[in-house]
Amino acid sequence: MNPPSASRREGRRSPPRISLWRLLALSVLLLGGCASLPPLQGRPASQALAPEQAAQTRLGQALAPALAAHPGFSGIHTLSDAHEAFAARVHMIHAATRTLDVQYYIWRDDITGTLLFQALRAAADRGVRVRLLLDDNNTKGLDAVLAELDAHPNIQLRLFNPFVIRGARLWGFITDFSRVNRRMHNKSLTADNRVTLIGGRNIGDEYFGATPGLLFADLDVLAVGPVVQAVSDDFDRYWRSASAYPAQSILNEPPPGSRRAMDAALALVYNKPDATTYLKLARQGGLAARLSGDRLSMEWAPTHLVSDDPAKALRELPESQRVMARLQTLLGTPQRSLDIVSPYFVPTRQGVDRLSGLVADGVRVRVLTNALEATDVAAVHAGYARWRKALLRAGVELFEMKGGESAPPGRRRAGPWGSASLSLHAKTLAVDGRRLAVGSFNMDPRSAHLNTEIGFVIDSPALAGALHQAFSERVPDSAYQVRLDKHGDLYWVGRTDQGPVLYYHDPGSGLLKRMGVSIMTLLPIEWML
Repeated sequence: MNPPSASRREGRRSPPRISLWRLLALSVLLLGGCASLPPLQGRPASQALAPEQAAQTRLGQALAPALAAHPGFSGIHTLSDAHEAFAARVHMIHAATRTLDVQYYIWRDDITGTLLFQALRAAADRGVRVRLLLDDNNTKGLDAVLAELDAHPNIQLRLFNPFVIRGARLWGFITDFSRVNRRMHNKSLTADNRVTLIGGRNIGDEYFGATPGLLFADLDVLAVGPVVQAVSDDFDRYWRSASAYPAQSILNEPPPGSRRAMDAALALVYNKPDATTYLKLARQGGLAARLSGDRLSMEWAPTHLVSDDPAKALRELPESQRVMARLQTLLGTPQRSLDIVSPYFVPTRQGVDRLSGLVADGVRVRVLTNALEATDVAAVHAGYARWRKALLRAGVELFEMKGGESAPPGRRRAGPWGSASLSLHAKTLAVDGRRLAVGSFNMDPRSAHLNTEIGFVIDSPALAGALHQAFSERVPDSAYQVRLDKHGDLYWVGRTDQGPVLYYHDPGSGLLKRMGVSIMTLLPIEWML
């Protein structure tokens, strides 16, 4: 016989039963009803450093001779090596004397993220105005650090499309999915309105080779010249947008002792053996000295900024004004070749038709994306895998980046154009070996319709030709080529020192993972990928 319940033992009536679903619905209504974004009235206004003032800074004076020698052109320096990409950011922050405008989708609280937070704080300590705009999707656990930074008199912090409920982000997705599903994917850092850096890298150890685990092969570009003003104007547009909320209106006040806690966290980072390399990089020669001494190789070329209006995050931007449409206009219709590098490649039926049409017109189309063994998002791979056969039947050439263990010896670190690493993360494409696009955008529905993106279109046969050549010389060593046999079935060709090796299912992946991807190809989730 079962014992009586506690309520019956105490002589109380049992409470009425409430179903789990009703309780969940009630919780959603209560949380959604009580949580709302604060008003934006009263935000302090600020703008990028004026061009005439920027010209008088140390960076401005260092760059003056080179800019005068290349009127109307922007200088482009590509950053494919992970360590150099970290060093460039540190040196830009150190070189700034007036302003730093910083915009990122992800900023990790790890070795490189902590060092770069400290670099920003040190710049603010010496009088540099720092404006930091972070997408709020990946700030979980950072509230105390961000509140402490925002408390600095020379640091202004805003959160893009913030979560009102700070702890349980899942509730934000449940109660306000249509808004919080749209994110600011942009990545840029601009010093004194004279030097800017954009590309695919977020801030975190996996982007700079500071972790023995996942390493992203990525590509950034450092730019000087007219395009820098365009990036600064674009930052101002995001800074004053209806999705950018001052941190103090979202976050709690920094807790007592938060400055000491930040100093203690920094000390712990300094004492980590893995931090040694990055501390050495931070102490190397400054950017201003390298620019003035012409020791930073530059490709001078007409360069155009492409960026989504932040209104896209509010579903207020027509498709004709989005980044993908701008890219098509600036790159033009390929006549001979189209080379695409995209870690998250989800072409959709529309994209398959467009690429097939180009091939039918005599254009050679080649695509490099992640193999299943290398991807960090299996659902996105499913969105690509469902279209592989259709693309191959049309004549599109497909290459899939090998994972780190399968990459050729000596190439498991990030290399030019993402030539070898555990996971491809670079986003770039070249048209006819003459024009190159580099930025934050992936060839997928999320970049096209949901997230905001930023990038450059560079009229440079040297840079575009390098990517075109890489598909012939480097990519086959670091990627599997996907093909169809005479029965219409997929197989993969991997190049090794002993000759080609054939695979008849996704290389380096287990049965359960392959089955999971196969199931996801049947789900109606492509629009979110």
